[in-house]
Amino acid sequence: MNYSEKLQKIVSKNKSNVVIGLDTDLNKIPEYFLKYKDPVFEFNKKIIEITKKHVAGYKLNMAFYECLEEKGISALKQTLAAIPNDLLKICDAKRGDIDNTAEMYAVTYFDKYDFDAITLNAYMGKDSIAPFLKRKDKVVFILALTSNSGHTDFQKLNIGSKYLYEEIIEKSLSWSKDNNVGFVFGANHTEEINNFTSSNPDVPLLIPGIGAQSNDLKNLISNLHSNSFVINSSRGIIYSAEKNYNSNEFEPAVRLSIMNLKNDINKYKKENSLHNQST
Repeated sequence: MNYSEKLQKIVSKNKSNVVIGLDTDLNKIPEYFLKYKDPVFEFNKKIIEITKKHVAGYKLNMAFYECLEEKGISALKQTLAAIPNDLLKICDAKRGDIDNTAEMYAVTYFDKYDFDAITLNAYMGKDSIAPFLKRKDKVVFILALTSNSGHTDFQKLNIGSKYLYEEIIEKSLSWSKDNNVGFVFGANHTEEINNFTSSNPDVPLLIPGIGAQSNDLKNLISNLHSNSFVINSSRGIIYSAEKNYNSNEFEPAVRLSIMNLKNDINKYKKENSLHNQST
């Protein structure tokens, strides 16, 4: 089963386009988790237990695990093992290097850790992406238009009649022989998302910027002309419980946050569908 098939199957089953970012910071999780030998894994495991029926999958940012060295890699492996097989596992690594190095990254993240998708930076060109594309059942999410304030430094540079990010998209799509190239669009770029998905409704999108970054979810959904998207929320869900909460308080806080986001997305998708049918 390739990424797109897995995505459609889990969205249909769980009625959710949400992926939760397991970007676990020991300084922000409830203090009662710190009593465990491996607090990062125990926290992640609990998040997964609470949310697994209400999400499309999980995104793991490698920085939060690599900074903990051996303990972090152990937590990463255990977390991946705890995620049910029918849910998406997205590696947020933003790698991009020459082909022999890229091959080693592909071996690590796709072959060894068995992620379904990975975020990549295409600045070094086709050969830095090609080793990942050889894994035909996987998807690479290439950075297109990100949600951070610094995106204007390069992504919106004018190059002739287009922006640099548009050139990256155009060339990246030409590399995709197995429809396994997708893109990262920040949720704040609704006009650009509208334009892109109107022309490319089947290209997978990973959309960060909902939740802690407070972008407008209703506006985002109204500009999405695609069923091949996932919306990432990290801090808005995993830190919805206060640091002083006990185990009995933690679970309802997290459950409420994921249900609110899931239900809002579905409500706006339905409204958008009805609006399109009437026009």
